[in-house]
Amino acid sequence: MRKGFTRHPPQEAAPAAGVSIKNYITPAGLERLRDELKFLLTRERPAVTQVVAWAAANGDRSENADYQYGKRRLRQIDRRIHFLRKRIDAAAVVDPEAPRAGRARTHIFFGATVRFSSGAGAERVVSIVGADEVDLDRHHISWLSPLARALMKAGVGDTVVLHAPGGSEELEVLDVRYERIAVAPFTEPPGAEAAPKAP
Repeated sequence: MRKGFTRHPPQEAAPAAGVSIKNYITPAGLERLRDELKFLLTRERPAVTQVVAWAAANGDRSENADYQYGKRRLRQIDRRIHFLRKRIDAAAVVDPEAPRAGRARTHIFFGATVRFSSGAGAERVVSIVGADEVDLDRHHISWLSPLARALMKAGVGDTVVLHAPGGSEELEVLDVRYERIAVAPFTEPPGAEAAPKAP
């Protein structure tokens, strides 16, 4: 039989260009994005604009390091503001503490805190959060990560297979909970122009 007539199983289609994936996020994660946007709009951008205006008043802009740095920093801030606005507009808020019924209460979906064991018997606990909330120190993983995708829709006692670049590994789901996920609040970055200066 010629290859032109053999059937191939359908493959998952990648999202078309310009089609965005939903930005699932917890309420605390959305609050952190809003806090960062507010900081950039009301404090950091005005402070940098003031520095740029001062540097521009000093004369020759081509060799003025304060002016050059300030303009570059303004472009970075504007890109970040644009990014944050898009993420906030696309946000689909899912509260892990909201009451659930049926499979949504006992199986793994966005917002779940999951305890599982590897084939070697090592136990881990992870919380499945939005892409903007990933915090590996707190064991918060993105719902788009390979681990989260492997765990999705499984229940207690189920075994799933995690396919990773280093090979495949079987994981057994031990516990599924839906509870508050503590997302680190937004804090001003060190060295921010709006930060109080040391005397």
